[in-house]
Amino acid sequence: MASGGKVSFKVTLTSDPKLPFKVFSVPEAAPFTAVLKFAAEEFKVPPQTSAIITNGCDCWMDWGDRFSILGLYSQFI
Repeated sequence: MASGGKVSFKVTLTSDPKLPFKVFSVPEAAPFTAVLKFAAEEFKVPPQTSAIITNGCDCWMDWGDRFSILGLYSQFI
C-alpha cells in the first residue's frame, strides 16, 4: 500500500480530437474511483460514462499503488 504523499500524472482526454491533457496531483491513498470522478469533473465530462485506461490494474487499488504500476501517463476516455 502507498505511504502518504502525493503523486502527479498526466492525463490525456482521448475523446477530444485535439487531445487536451492536464497534470493532476492527488494523494497516494486516493481511491481510483475518486480520481476518475475528479478527472472527469476537471475535463467537464460525465464521470458515469468515463474511464481511465489502466492496462489491467485492479480498480480497487489506491492511486499510489496504481501509479507505481502505470507511471506518469494515463489516457482518459
